[in-house]
Amino acid sequence: MNKKLLRSEMILHDDTNSTLANALGISPQSLSSKMNETNGAEFTQKEISKIRARYSLTDEKVIAIFFTASVS
Repeated sequence: MNKKLLRSEMILHDDTNSTLANALGISPQSLSSKMNETNGAEFTQKEISKIRARYSLTDEKVIAIFFTASVS
């Protein structure tokens, strides 16, 4: 999970944790846990699909955000 890339997409689309969480049907706390991978929390396929559609992400961007390890 590359939190920085997801955060940059959120900023580009004027989203906050609250607005994105609402769009996904989860709480802001759950979104934060998934973004920080707290206790192994991960985005579901359905959530990734919703984020992809919301931000018009390419396959490459989806892979870069959700399926690559990020060095913090």
